[in-house]
Amino acid sequence: MDTRYSRQLLFHPIGRSGQEKLLQSRVAIVGMGALGTVLSNHMVRAGVGFVRLIDRDFVEPSNLQRQMLYDESDAAEHLPKAMAAHAKLTKINSEVTIEPIVADLSAYNAEELLRDVDLVLDATDNFQVRYLVNDVCVKHGIPWVYGGAVSATGTFTTIRPGITPCLRCLFPEAPNPGEMPTCDTAGVIGPIIHIVASYQATEAFKLLVGATDALNLNLEHFEIWQNRHTQIKVANARRSDCPTCGKHEYAFLQPETQDGQAVSLCGRDTVQISPGASASLDLDALAKRLAPLGKIEQNKFLLRFHVDSYTLVAFPDGRVLVQGTDEISVARSLHAKYIGA
Repeated sequence: MDTRYSRQLLFHPIGRSGQEKLLQSRVAIVGMGALGTVLSNHMVRAGVGFVRLIDRDFVEPSNLQRQMLYDESDAAEHLPKAMAAHAKLTKINSEVTIEPIVADLSAYNAEELLRDVDLVLDATDNFQVRYLVNDVCVKHGIPWVYGGAVSATGTFTTIRPGITPCLRCLFPEAPNPGEMPTCDTAGVIGPIIHIVASYQATEAFKLLVGATDALNLNLEHFEIWQNRHTQIKVANARRSDCPTCGKHEYAFLQPETQDGQAVSLCGRDTVQISPGASASLDLDALAKRLAPLGKIEQNKFLLRFHVDSYTLVAFPDGRVLVQGTDEISVARSLHAKYIGA
């Protein structure tokens, strides 16, 4: 420990006792895109003992500009981000237990994946998943750090259930899809990713070593192209009528009433179709069935089927990404035609 973490041990607010706490800590990172790659790098290099990586997607060439753990070979092989990150991070610190989870966080698995950790780090790109994280963390009393970045702007805040306002205190309703800019519609530059994630990681270290008196009590907002920084004081923003932390109604943990939930991924010309309950796909059998109909690309994590102007990406957990359309009806039709019920 003295050699690997020597500079961290010299930092008085952490020191030896703090390092021991980090080594015993368990962290889950939701999303292994841009923020997630920076956050996981910080957690693993700092010696956080257990790091769970949760992501539903695979590496594509457009990710390489800002998602720091991936390279061209990961994109060429269409590796799931969680698995590609795991391969890189284990070479950085073999002493840390890193658990990659290739899955879409949903009402069916969120509690199972998040309730056994000391801290959750948000690296997602949509509010529906953040509300789901918020429900789990408030219900189980787990602190978490919210973060987001797009274009040259970023924001973060630390949420401690029962102490600070929760996400729904601050944002009672999610923005309507299409109203907010995304990386796929407004672009993003790499530096804002590192700034936001590094602030998130610092808040994580404070929480894990018990330095709660040093926590940032604001909702911080940055715009780095025009050099603007705004601090919004939210320490007293808890709401007694908040559905989540006030009334303890965990609406986002309620399973969907219909199977085959479909959602258009904003700005990506892609629809994700998810099984409503526990399901699975035999990728080898699917490949044999689809091979006469179009081009197949397959690894042990996913199958890509190219037909006409569309690409269907199937995962063992039953999820399918239909690329080439943002119309749910078209995606459902293609899913039914080629994947089946």
